Amino acid sequence: MDIQFNLNTESVQQVATSPAVCVESAASLREVMSALQRDASGSALVCHAGKLVGIFTERDALRLMAADADWDAAIETVMTRQPVTVSAEDTVSSAIQRMSRGRYRRLPVVDRENRPLGLLKASAIMHYLVEHFPTTVYNQPPVTQVAMQDREGA
Repeated sequence: MDIQFNLNTESVQQVATSPAVCVESAASLREVMSALQRDASGSALVCHAGKLVGIFTERDALRLMAADADWDAAIETVMTRQPVTVSAEDTVSSAIQRMSRGRYRRLPVVDRENRPLGLLKASAIMHYLVEHFPTTVYNQPPVTQVAMQDREGA
């Protein structure tokens, strides 16, 4: 069976998105960390009046732990403002390009009013691709001669 598949026409809404942990911009860093732990999530979308204003990720949390952060500070003081987003109508190709350029593992999916609908994860895109090309993905030979990008050692 030949499946017609084009990343330039397939939309983000066809990829499984994950529910997002959403917190208000006035929430404390401590409250956000508790929400992330409770929901076993790697990021929280920060909203004000129901609209996305920022994102806080596990990378941000690690950076703050190293800096001995004030855990009672409002999340809006440490979040990434105006995060890169996708809409459900955007193509999978454009989502992959945004993730690649910014080195993001997840992107908020928003509607036209910038209200969060969920999260698009790199792992969900991978699963989506495997569903469309199982024979190609599962039948790849092992890579035996890996060329290193950089020299190892001294």
